[in-house]
Amino acid sequence: PFVLSSCGLLCMCADPTLAEMGKNLKEAMKMLEDGQRRSEEENGKKLISGDIPGPLQGSGQDMVSILQLVQNLMHGDEEEEPPSTRVQDIGEQGHIALLGHSLGAYISTLDKEKLRKLTTRILSDTTLWLCRIFRYENGCAYFHEEEREGLARICRLAIHSRYEDFVVDGFNVLYNKKPVIYLSAAARPGLGQYLCNQLGLPFPCLCRVPCNTMFGSQHQMDVAFLEKLIKDDIERGRLPLLLVANAGTAAVGHTDKIGRLKELCEQYGIWLHVEGVNLATLALGYVSSSVLAATKCDSMTLTPGPWLGLPAVPAVTLYKHDDPALTLVAGLTSNKPADKLRALPLWLSLQYLGLDGIVERIKHACQLSQRLQESLKKVDHIKILVEDELSSPVVVFRFFQELPGSDPGPNVVPAPSVAPSAVGRERHSCDALNRWLGEQLKQLVPASGLTVMDLEVEGTCVRFSPLMTAAALGTRAEDMDQLVACIHGKLPLLTCTLQLREEFKQEVAGTAGLLYVDDPNWPGIGVVRYEHANDDKNSLKLDPEGEKIHAGLLKKLNELESDLTFKMGPEYKSMKSCIYIGMASDDVDVSELVETIAATAREIEENSRLLENMTEVVRKGIQEAQVQLQKANEERLLEEGVLRQIPVVGSVLNWFSPVQASQKGRTFNLTAGSLESTEHTYVYKVQGSGVTPPQTPSAARTRQRLPGQKPFKRSLRGSDAVSETSSVSHVDDLEKMEHLSGGQDAPEADSPEQHPGPPAAEAEQPRALQDGAQRPDDGRPQVEDPESLR
Repeated sequence: PFVLSSCGLLCMCADPTLAEMGKNLKEAMKMLEDGQRRSEEENGKKLISGDIPGPLQGSGQDMVSILQLVQNLMHGDEEEEPPSTRVQDIGEQGHIALLGHSLGAYISTLDKEKLRKLTTRILSDTTLWLCRIFRYENGCAYFHEEEREGLARICRLAIHSRYEDFVVDGFNVLYNKKPVIYLSAAARPGLGQYLCNQLGLPFPCLCRVPCNTMFGSQHQMDVAFLEKLIKDDIERGRLPLLLVANAGTAAVGHTDKIGRLKELCEQYGIWLHVEGVNLATLALGYVSSSVLAATKCDSMTLTPGPWLGLPAVPAVTLYKHDDPALTLVAGLTSNKPADKLRALPLWLSLQYLGLDGIVERIKHACQLSQRLQESLKKVDHIKILVEDELSSPVVVFRFFQELPGSDPGPNVVPAPSVAPSAVGRERHSCDALNRWLGEQLKQLVPASGLTVMDLEVEGTCVRFSPLMTAAALGTRAEDMDQLVACIHGKLPLLTCTLQLREEFKQEVAGTAGLLYVDDPNWPGIGVVRYEHANDDKNSLKLDPEGEKIHAGLLKKLNELESDLTFKMGPEYKSMKSCIYIGMASDDVDVSELVETIAATAREIEENSRLLENMTEVVRKGIQEAQVQLQKANEERLLEEGVLRQIPVVGSVLNWFSPVQASQKGRTFNLTAGSLESTEHTYVYKVQGSGVTPPQTPSAARTRQRLPGQKPFKRSLRGSDAVSETSSVSHVDDLEKMEHLSGGQDAPEADSPEQHPGPPAAEAEQPRALQDGAQRPDDGRPQVEDPESLR
């Protein structure tokens, strides 16, 4: 088991409190890690989670029991969760960060003078190291748990700097001259609302700056339009306060033109704040000019925790300001030692990793993105959205397939031959397939840390951001090769499924009883619904009969053991049930699939209708048989006379003059639903065959398959199939000729002694039975009790 070396070093410290703390932390981490490893090994056993709230015990519990409870809460329901949601293993640098929180609790117990000196040293060291690593000279640092909290404090600092009487007059100053905060349209969702809630500003104080529409990246801020907005706000008596730029947007990792934005902010006296994942590349030797311009901004927010794989490490906002009184009022600085101790986990982690370790982790993440980007450029039907952004460590890609006569670009204008509705339907279909592709890749390569996102212009895409995931997941170059191989393996399914959608739609439209359901959000061949006889086509209410038929159809289709996946929907009961057909390869016979669905659904409907009508038919048949039998008894009474019904007299009359009465009865034919007489049974000593039941639809439409061939698979190629058919027919002709030639010599070669058998009369008996003729007495089966036949 893993032993935390830092805890071992604490155990050797001279301070007995530090030694005891290191010992307890080492035992606690060892117990939690052993419990996680044990839960992974015991897959068949489920841990009983003690998460049921109960009264607090008066005597208290020992540390082992408390840690066992924590372990159960962490891993108790792990079997029911997907692998991506499980607790990740953290390395030794993660244990260092966790150790910082324990040390912070211990340091807070020191006397005030020692605590002040120690916290000041920790804060100054961490600030100096971060400013030098990320090329932000002479800056100050604010450490915060919430990533957006630093920007909110910067906004307060900007308000205090631009409104000198804000401390005295408060919001009356803002009412006379409203501040304006400019955000990019590509900013992370909810950022503007968070700032207004924290600052107490109304939403009209936010100004959304659109991205480029004609030139440049569609995820970069439009600088010319921003300048126009600033001039308009100044003319309206507003005060442009702050601009939030992106060095790597939250969606695709694009970087704004920070240099041009800095010039614009200096011209109008606006505070420039920069945030984004691309700021991590400032630690590398080579930095692009667009990202390097961020070092001249007024403030920036860094997230070293995800970049370096450090858990429970605060975010950092670096800023430049000369007035310490305003920074204190804005909340960027504090005299409380507990606030300064927030930097302790990062202080320990930076010393443990060192400058080379920090640069190596960021460089490794950038190399992973470049490796994946270069590999995806060679893959057909894969479009990279950030191909021109060489400085971005984010790779965003999506699957696409061109429509005939259309342009695959984002600003696509449909050709006259392609209807706009067809382009929109194709866009939604590709979005569904990309969503399916992203989920499949996340399961096949969990170390990649992929995410699926929806963009306004491009649609659904798959994003790979190694700076946010690689350090924690331990992503390697081999994982990128595996990811590209998985994409190659899934592309045939995607292209074939997209091509077979139209063929499936046409086949369903030409099949009676089936209705094609247009659901572009389903990643599969398509959706079909069977319309039964009592189906109300104009209503979307719940249809119990249709739901029963579709449930039976789904069960029958899954029993075929084909390569296709079938599901029943929708999830919302306000719509009718449908059959959803999943992804398919190029060897799927769509016509056979549609025929099988129609025939099976029709057979299920007929069987259900037969079972529903069986009770009523049998009841009416029994009533009719009772009436006819009662009428026959009355006729027999008139024929025999009243005297024969007297017990003693009737026996004497029957002894002297027996009556030859025919046995009469009734039989009910379930197939025909009719009542028949049993006279034929008693006369010919055989039960009638009745009406031959009709052939089921599935039997009439089932195609012959080769041995081992799965359902819905196309047959062999045309030339092979024709040659095989011709050879088989030629062999059959030879066998027929041999049989005819051999049949002429058979009476002379075969003798009765060699092949004893029944005479000709007995050989013809089955046909006589089938035609209803009476056979000779020597070949007739004798029935002792005719009542048994009835």
